[in-house]
Amino acid sequence: MANQVEKKLRPSQFDLLQNETFLLLSTYSHEQASPMVNAISWVYAVDDSTLVFAVHHRSVIVENILQSPSVVLTLIDDESTYSIKGHASVLTKEMTGLPLKLAKVQVEITEVRDVMFYGAKISKGPDYDKTYDPKAAARLDLQVMEHLKSHE
Repeated sequence: MANQVEKKLRPSQFDLLQNETFLLLSTYSHEQASPMVNAISWVYAVDDSTLVFAVHHRSVIVENILQSPSVVLTLIDDESTYSIKGHASVLTKEMTGLPLKLAKVQVEITEVRDVMFYGAKISKGPDYDKTYDPKAAARLDLQVMEHLKSHE
């Protein structure tokens, strides 16, 4: 059975990406001449074919995208695993009004592929807890997500 391939997010994926959620981001590192994977959570679906996310402005992710804009985000949803392929661009290297220096990156989605291996389903999604001050974490998360949702 072939895995399902779409050109845009499904409604459940779009809904999940209206709030902070866990994803894996794959970029290509020219410095190391290899792919690299990072976990991110400040991701927002602008619409069913566009994502934006925030990372520290000095993250290697920013440099990787500037050199090679093809990216893949891995998302767990609806008992499966999805590969979201797209073309990334750095919208700004430093969003204003935040306590951290964060870059805002946009991804134009070119493909959403169900990549779960045959005969299996995800029975429990990835859960995580912030390990620093919960109130500070909640305040920062809210600020960053509001910036991602804005058209700045």
